[in-house]
Amino acid sequence: MCSTWNVAKPSKKSHRDAFPEIDPIAVQLLYNRGITEQKDIDDFFNPNYGTDLHDPFLFVDMEKAAELILLGIRDGKKIVVYGDYDADGVSATATMVGGLRALGAHPEVYIPFRETEGYGLNADAVQDMIENGTQLVITVDCGISNYAEVDQLISAGVVVVVTDHHQQPLKLPNASAIIDPNTDREVYPFKSLSGSGVAFKVVQALAARYQLYGMEKLEDGWEKWLLDLVAIGTIADLMPLLGENRTLVSYGLIVLGKTKRLGLRKLIEKAGNGVGEITEKTVGFTIAPRLNAAGRLEHASTAYQLLVTDNQAEAEVLAESINQTNQQRQQLTEQITREARQQIANQKDEGLLVAIGDGWPTGILGLVAGRLADKCNKPTLVISHFAGELIGSGRSVEPFNITKALQQCDQFLLRYGGHAQAAGFTLKNDSQLAPFIQKLRTLTIAAKTNQLAKSIQLDAELTIADITWDFFDLLEKFRPYGQGNPRPAFALYGVIIVQASAVGQEQKHLRLKLTDNQAQTLSGIAFGFGSLASKLKPGTVVDIATTIDCNEWNGNRELQLNIIDIATND
Repeated sequence: MCSTWNVAKPSKKSHRDAFPEIDPIAVQLLYNRGITEQKDIDDFFNPNYGTDLHDPFLFVDMEKAAELILLGIRDGKKIVVYGDYDADGVSATATMVGGLRALGAHPEVYIPFRETEGYGLNADAVQDMIENGTQLVITVDCGISNYAEVDQLISAGVVVVVTDHHQQPLKLPNASAIIDPNTDREVYPFKSLSGSGVAFKVVQALAARYQLYGMEKLEDGWEKWLLDLVAIGTIADLMPLLGENRTLVSYGLIVLGKTKRLGLRKLIEKAGNGVGEITEKTVGFTIAPRLNAAGRLEHASTAYQLLVTDNQAEAEVLAESINQTNQQRQQLTEQITREARQQIANQKDEGLLVAIGDGWPTGILGLVAGRLADKCNKPTLVISHFAGELIGSGRSVEPFNITKALQQCDQFLLRYGGHAQAAGFTLKNDSQLAPFIQKLRTLTIAAKTNQLAKSIQLDAELTIADITWDFFDLLEKFRPYGQGNPRPAFALYGVIIVQASAVGQEQKHLRLKLTDNQAQTLSGIAFGFGSLASKLKPGTVVDIATTIDCNEWNGNRELQLNIIDIATND
């Protein structure tokens, strides 16, 4: 066993008895996800666009934001949508631009270049917008940490509407309006919207008010066709797929399956999928990494243009370009991960892991930090000397909040921002590096991050006899899976090996056939466990942690265990 297994505590019998019409294991799975009331259960299993979404005007500044934007459209003001370079950022940009164009606006788009401009608004870009006569700036998926840059715009007479979802910084910008569910003053009831989700809430507000400004009536529900973008951004940014996000993503996947976006259709086709077969897995493992790759190694305008183009030839070229960039991203990630692992090999006693390289592409740093944090179960920084700056990404593990830790290191940083488990930052200068790392390590010592045991969260105990097609169909009702609603995982104790063999390239993986001695067998695959093949002789008794999937080939279907961990009883 390579991890501690935490099997969820069973719900009380009185709780299970309160829902006699629901399978007890489903009640347990819902309980594990914090869904315990009848209305919440109904909403979970039956997402409804018309009733589940919160009123966008519950945002403190939404009336003001909608008025400023609609006046800007009506009066023909020069509008710039200022976006971000990751998959959520380009999806949020396309969402906002799509809403504005539907209402007759012709906004310009500005997405900063990650390697030379970094995240969020920057002084040079702001000055360019001012000199070019911009009258209204709408930020998407950024802006909440840009106090100085927003002041620069406001001082020049530019109206600034900040739409973001990142955590509140030490000082809020003095924007004309702020739409961010994660500011302290905000009363909007759902805090886990993505940048795309926040942009969509603004479009919802515009859709509710635009006729008051003399604009031509559009077909009811026109904004729903933007939900494919919201689904991509929400899944890509690893936002919880519960509450309002579950409804947005459920409908967004339906729209994505019918998408008329030529670039997306080409991208999906080149990845070997059919547009009509889109699931959350397609987004998470096919679409999002490719959109992210554009902003990691090239300019994210390629990914944005892919989402909005209506030209077949351009869609083909953009999809091919992004596909090739993604392959390059994969190779660079492997290379830099190897180099970073060599650096952290002697940091085993530290609560914070740090790897520093010269010229490492800044778009790769977060991927490498995430891999190391997952592998070592410790907060991790990966920093690059790049273009005269020290730029880094941090990834963390529960319960250490990396962005709050960065706030306590504010004196060392030129800029920073992020979420509880992921953040980016730029140091003021090289002399700040050593005290910055020391300060963060002091914080991790207090949090005892070097004592955190790697654990696997499991939903319940099962037997092989429990795993039937009916049971699989029950689990499918919990989709879309994602953050906050992971694919259900189970503990099976005392199962017996019928057959074990190493498979795959370099024999890294393990294929199993298992039984419970009741004449029923199941197949399973355990990725990365190939070295156990020689030890697991027929008749060996093991415990497994697993999810349950359907393996389909040549028209056949078979239930299959996707094994997460194996414990031998020796």
